[in-house]
Amino acid sequence: MSILGKIFTWWDGATFGTMLDSARNGVKVGQDAQGNTYYRSRKPYPKGHPFAGSERRWVIYNGPNDASRVPAEWHGWLHGNFDGTPESNLPAPRIWEVEFTPNATGTSAAYRPQGALERGGKRARATGDYEAWSPEG
Repeated sequence: MSILGKIFTWWDGATFGTMLDSARNGVKVGQDAQGNTYYRSRKPYPKGHPFAGSERRWVIYNGPNDASRVPAEWHGWLHGNFDGTPESNLPAPRIWEVEFTPNATGTSAAYRPQGALERGGKRARATGDYEAWSPEG
């Protein structure tokens, strides 16, 4: 993305101001498997602030800004559920756990059920288990 794009857009990665703020006021905490980088503030919020004493935490996405790209363990860290990095708080992975898949809503890979306009708009006729309501009966 061009320099002008970084200055004026926010939807495809961090803006120039956010990157500058992260370098000046943030401490890099870690990175997830997708390349998203996590930061915390150098100083806690001051007295009088609603979150006084706690630290600000944020993520710089590697690619489009989409909150569904934040893994559950990092989501917990961002919301202050624990202090250490997620790697130090995670249980061993389970055999049934699957790899992350991004939210496909709005893309060509989105789920489209039978009868959806994108699949031709033709639905199967109702079977005998459906009985229409009528006010007389």
